[in-house]
Amino acid sequence: MTKNKDFKTLVRARMSATGENYTSARSALITQELLEATAQQNSAHPEDPELDTALEAFRHKTRSAFMPGTTLLAIPTKRRALVVILLDLLATFDPDRVYTEPEVNDHLRRFHPDCARLRRELVDYGYLGRDPHTGRYWMNTALPDRRGNQAQEAKDLEAFLR
Repeated sequence: MTKNKDFKTLVRARMSATGENYTSARSALITQELLEATAQQNSAHPEDPELDTALEAFRHKTRSAFMPGTTLLAIPTKRRALVVILLDLLATFDPDRVYTEPEVNDHLRRFHPDCARLRRELVDYGYLGRDPHTGRYWMNTALPDRRGNQAQEAKDLEAFLR
């Protein structure tokens, strides 16, 4: 039995309006709530401690499955799990330093041999900036505005960075 009957009613109303399945409608509503909450406050999710608990459990489960020590056993195929790993890798970079591509590769190779994919994913999600002419990389100070799939995959997990 759900603890939040009103939220379940909202999910079912969205299902009827959009034709989405329950999981997609619930995820979209949670994402919408998160966008509104982060616009109002910079804390993670103070209005929904259950969501914070669920996200923290997901982060812990992902870390223990893919990166139990200091090396990455495999690169996750599910995008939300990949975001957790990317955020952990991002924390190992120096925010005040500009890296060359070989330096980024060497840094990421400490965690997994497929450093090119990890580097590409960090750039695609906007965690690392890249100058295509010089091949220089740096940590972006501000997170990009998320839309579409990236908003669903990363927005609520990025709230823990603040």
